[in-house]
Amino acid sequence: MTYLILNFVFMLTLVFFIAAHKKVAKKPWVLALIIVTALTLLFDPVIITLGIVGYDDALILGLRWFGAPVEDLFYALYAACAIPLVWHTLGAKDEK
Repeated sequence: MTYLILNFVFMLTLVFFIAAHKKVAKKPWVLALIIVTALTLLFDPVIITLGIVGYDDALILGLRWFGAPVEDLFYALYAACAIPLVWHTLGAKDEK
């Protein structure tokens, strides 16, 4: 459950960030979401199987995608949402 709590904190900060930046273009966000999620689903099981990354079974929910805990998807979702928001925020300064 520890990873789930950590992910909840990340997602909560993302909600506040999205609320502050309502004019983010949807196309980059959807593209980032698809790419990052696909790469996570593909490579997380590989790096876990190779022993590069490991998880304490007592700290996860127990649901896995080919060996990767589902909590790992939260990081991908967070990145997919945060990247377009950061891009929009930094790009907005250049447009003024």
